[in-house]
Parts: sequence; C-alpha cells; structure tokens
Amino acid sequence: MPPSCAARASSPATFSGSDVPRQAAWNVLRSGTETPLRAVDREADRRSLEPRDRALLRRILGTEVRRRGTLRAIVRAFAHGKLSQDLAAHLRLGFAQIFFLDRVPPHAAVSETVRATSDTVGLSKGRTVNAILRAALRARRSGTSGDPTRDIVGRDWTFESPVFRDPREHPLLWAEDALSMPSALIKRWTKRFGEERAFELGRTYLEEPDLSVRVARGERAAARAELEALELAPRDSAHPQVLILDADATETLLSSAPFEEGRLTVQGETALAAAELLRTEAGERVLDLCAAPGGKTAVLAASGATVVAADRSPSRLARLAPGLRRLGLAQNVQPVASLNCAAFPRAVFDAVLVDAPCSNTGVLGARPGARWRFGPSAMRSLAAVQTELLAAGAARTRPGGRLVWSTCSLEPEENERRVRAFLTEHADWSLAAECSALPAQPGGTGPIDGGYAALIVRAG
Repeated sequence: MPPSCAARASSPATFSGSDVPRQAAWNVLRSGTETPLRAVDREADRRSLEPRDRALLRRILGTEVRRRGTLRAIVRAFAHGKLSQDLAAHLRLGFAQIFFLDRVPPHAAVSETVRATSDTVGLSKGRTVNAILRAALRARRSGTSGDPTRDIVGRDWTFESPVFRDPREHPLLWAEDALSMPSALIKRWTKRFGEERAFELGRTYLEEPDLSVRVARGERAAARAELEALELAPRDSAHPQVLILDADATETLLSSAPFEEGRLTVQGETALAAAELLRTEAGERVLDLCAAPGGKTAVLAASGATVVAADRSPSRLARLAPGLRRLGLAQNVQPVASLNCAAFPRAVFDAVLVDAPCSNTGVLGARPGARWRFGPSAMRSLAAVQTELLAAGAARTRPGGRLVWSTCSLEPEENERRVRAFLTEHADWSLAAECSALPAQPGGTGPIDGGYAALIVRAG
C-alpha cells in the first residue's frame, strides 16, 4: 500500500460577535454526547443559526475536540483550583478561539465567551471566566521558545512559564497535554513504532487532513490541469488515480464541473486500496457489508459487478444514492438497509467486502473525537461486532470466492490478529494478501489515512 499524507488546517472568514454559537457549542459539550461533531447540525437547526454562525459553531467545537488535551492543560494552569464541568467547558471553548482560531479576534473571543458563560451559568461565573482568559492572554507570547513545557505544538505561541507536563519526566502525560492524544494510545503506539513515531502520529492528528481526490474517469494529468485551472494546487499521490488537495479546497472542489460530472470523487488512498484488493469483475455478484457512505461501493461497482450494498443505518445508506448517480453507477448497486445479516443468502456471493466498524485510530485527523472514545470497554464492544460481521461475511461467500476485511484502524487486534484468529478456526479459508498504512506527515504523497485490509479466499 502506498505511503501517506496528512494536512494543514484552513481558516474561515473573520468571525467576531455573537455569543449564540458559543452557547450552542457549550450546550453540545454539556449534553455529554460522545460524538459532539455529529450534533452540530442538530444544535444549529434547533437554534436556526445563520450559515456564518453555523460555521463558527462547527469550527469552535471541532477545535475543542481536536485540541482538548492542550485546552485542559491551559485551563489547569490558569484556573488554580477545581472547576465545575460547565465552567471548564466554557474555558476550553474560549481558549480554543484565543489560541487556535486566528480569524477570531482575541477581544471577541473573550467578551463573547464571558457573555455566553454569564447567560448560561451566571454573572459571577462569567467574571471568573473573564479573569482566567485574560490571565492566559497576558502570559501568551508570540513565537516558540524550544521548551516543550511552554510551546503549543503546531502554533507560534508560547507561555512565559510551563503549562504542559515535562516530556523528559512524563512523556505520556506530555503527549496528553501537548498532542491532545490519550496516553493509552501513545503508550501502545510507542511499544509498536517507538516514541518518535508515536509522537509523529500525534502531531499529524493535530491537523485537519488534506483532501484525497480519486480520478473516477479520465487521466490524472487531465484532472490535475482542471483543478489547477480552478486555482487549486493538486499534488500527485503515490496512487496513480489519486490527487491531493489542501483541506480548504473542499468547497471549490464540490462545486466544480469535474466533481459534479462524476470525473472526480473524494476518496482516501487507503480506502481505495482496500476496495481494489477485492479485484471485482464484470458479471460478479458482490456483497458490501457496512457500505455507507459508499466510496468503496462505487469502486466495486465500477468494475461492472452487481453490488448489494448493505448497511444497518437507513439514513447512512441513503447517502449512497446521490454519489452513485453522479458517478453513473447507480444501476449496478442494490442498496439494502438491514440490521440482520441473515437477510442475505448464504454462500452465493463471488466476493464480499467487510469494511468493519472500528476504533478509527487510522483516521483521527478526520475523526478527532474517536481518540476520546478509545479504551478497553470500547474495544471489547467493537470486537464482538467485528467477530459477528466477519463470520457473517464469510458465510455468504461462495466456495472459491473471496473476502476483504478492512478497517481504518492501526490496532493489531482489529486487523491482522482478527484475520488470523478467523483463519485458525476456519481451515477452508486462507490469506492471499494484506496491506496496511500509517498516515504520513503533512505535505506528503501517500495515504492521508491509516488502515488495514486483508484478502482471504475460501477453498473451492
């Protein structure tokens, strides 16, 4: 599988006054949802937010989730005492704007965060927040010092005194503070890849990923020229069908003729490689379990195969249709919303793709909230689902057929160990190929995302 690439964050137009998006962001955090970014549209609709305020809400919440460890450390350094969860959430949201959203003026970040706090938890709490935010602003300095206990990773800001724990004494705790990465993840990555590579992964995941674009029709050189004509700056990926754009190119790409006419589509190299590993052919009958949002389904259908695209979520499955129509592939795909794998006949499919629910540790740039859900309990729950899905997919593969197991995880127990455990228990299956990828640093030419895929074959 080709190497990889992650990216730089983009900045929206200048934002300033209105405490409503700040209140909305605080309300989402206060709800206790494990997926705050999925709640953005629901909260914005409830408050009838204008597009500008909706964008600010998404930006503030996204930054809080991505940089939560750093924001917690800053709160801890300047609050000087135990705070309620409600007050700490307001402070994290305020610091997210002050230290990470360049287009939000500091005075607006402070005044509107104070107003949102006063409106939601009281005037006295608003005064407390005002004092803490201003204390941190006074301690902030431009540039970097070279001291990892003072510098904000990836930003040109430092503090006059230590804020983060010392990596020489407590490397895992420093990573929680400075890289906003739970120590459990850094610890397991350090054991596998070494500390330097583990920290490198953490730094990569601090940024929004670049945009990976697959050339669905035509030549990559022609697609590159079309994108350059739109004043975008495409880079060639190691995959011959993929171009990489900066993250802020999304809006321009999605409204462009090459995208609307189905010549280009958004798809990561790692996901593309997993679908290609199945090597579907015209006339074959293929089952795609966990098909939404449909990127891999489109690759399978483009070969001329007939694809049954299944997903347990009707709302997620509904997202397949527009993309398939745009790519001219809808006639090759039969969407099926089903919670029950028994709905599909056994041993009849030439090929099966099981793109399994997982910990998402290969895509923490795109799904930053997944890092805060990682842990033993979540892994046990996922393991049960994964075991069931692999068994169900295998049972629906005909003798002589093949199956690809894929995840967007870096964790062995979801990847190679899962496949080998299955093969140990099923003598009529064998491993034909496998590939894995780590996300590269910003500006590279390989996969933006990390992940794993294995091709296993059933004896005829």
